[in-house]
Amino acid sequence: MATPETHDPTVELPDPAGAEPQPPRQKAVTIGNVCKALQQEFPDISISKIRYLEDQKLLSPRRTQGGYRLYTQSDVQRLRTILRLQRDECRSLRRAIVSTRDPGALYSLEDVVEETGAEAGLVRELVDFGVIKGEMRSGVRYFDETEREIVRAVSELARYGVGGRNLRVFRSSADREAQLLQSILAPALRSRNPERRREAIEALENLASVTTYLKHLLLIRDLRKIAT
Repeated sequence: MATPETHDPTVELPDPAGAEPQPPRQKAVTIGNVCKALQQEFPDISISKIRYLEDQKLLSPRRTQGGYRLYTQSDVQRLRTILRLQRDECRSLRRAIVSTRDPGALYSLEDVVEETGAEAGLVRELVDFGVIKGEMRSGVRYFDETEREIVRAVSELARYGVGGRNLRVFRSSADREAQLLQSILAPALRSRNPERRREAIEALENLASVTTYLKHLLLIRDLRKIAT
């Protein structure tokens, strides 16, 4: 049987009693209609995902006395923006993964410090604790683009007193996740068949995106417990 959330027709939001004349009122639609309207651009959209974003206080639809969620066009546009940002973040992650196949440009310690604003001592500390490694060339250590971005992220954490020693937990977690993904896809990644290897790399990118999102959700869950 259809639930009120998915079956209620489009309605108009009432004007407050005694209010001054306003521009034409925005029509409000139910969560089910919102989901249908966004499916073409976001095929994986679902009612549960919209409700999750509401739980995270990213959306605040009105409710009727009967408990219906009513989304105005402004709400829908805000939701569309959130979904686009999430999608673009996922794509950025995949581009970062692709770049690890080709490290790209290399940066000296001075370059990294200049571009990230990090202290040279922090970069050396990250090397000492194995968070980044760099590559020695003619007695000079160079860092690739991924390591440069790691330094940039850590320098932000350093503002809160997080140092290289504290980052061991992140390194250990990343190593375990990499080993897990490798065990899942190792045969295909070692394949001499270019097509099979290409498919394996694409699968690796997708798995990385999913595991990153999962970690994000688990972290939010645990932080919510701390904050309450």
